[in-house]
Amino acid sequence: MIKGYIFDYGGTLDTAGCHWGKVLWRAYQNHRVPIKEEEFREAYVTAERFLGKNPVIKPHFTFYDTLETKLRLQMEHLIASGYWNVNKTDYQRLKNDILQSLYSQVKHQTNTSARVLSELSKRYPMVLVSNFYGNISVVLKEFFLDGYFCKIIESAVVGIRKPDPEIFLLGVKALGLKPHEIIVVGDSFTKDIIPAKKAGCKTIWFKGEGWTEETFDESIPDKVIKSLEECLEK
Repeated sequence: MIKGYIFDYGGTLDTAGCHWGKVLWRAYQNHRVPIKEEEFREAYVTAERFLGKNPVIKPHFTFYDTLETKLRLQMEHLIASGYWNVNKTDYQRLKNDILQSLYSQVKHQTNTSARVLSELSKRYPMVLVSNFYGNISVVLKEFFLDGYFCKIIESAVVGIRKPDPEIFLLGVKALGLKPHEIIVVGDSFTKDIIPAKKAGCKTIWFKGEGWTEETFDESIPDKVIKSLEECLEK
């Protein structure tokens, strides 16, 4: 019997299960940035690794600030690598257009997520477990998601990152329940579902568009969903 929930944030509550790399690439395409997908992927990975090693994103950064920083680093890499020949005016315009478009999408999706979390929070205690930069509390407040979790476990704060199962065990401890009484909801099979299973929790895989074409054994999660609203189904 389920007595509590652990939610992932990025990809789960903000993009309807879609990997952020795919969300960004689609935005670049929609705004006709003349680059190849492999060039974007290189820029995306380079920017993420840089942010993982350097405290560029500050604790007071909103999601808007965080997204602007990511886009700037990606685009600077594309320009410096010779993949994108663009003047300063067009660069600023396109960066701002993509930023506004993506931010609007995230606001819409987090509104949906808030409705689901509101319903679940009436019945279950909930914890957030996220690989983030130390500013997740600011981001949750920005999107009105801050009132639903009794505890936030953030990788940059606790010093443990997914896919280490220990970060989920911190969530289990925060809930004060046994692992098998908790269900973990996440979009990443390798960073959420597998380690949560190793921690002894039940799992719901929010299956959206992944970063790769890799397929996974769908018998491993206890449930596979295509929309967050399915968490409300008994």
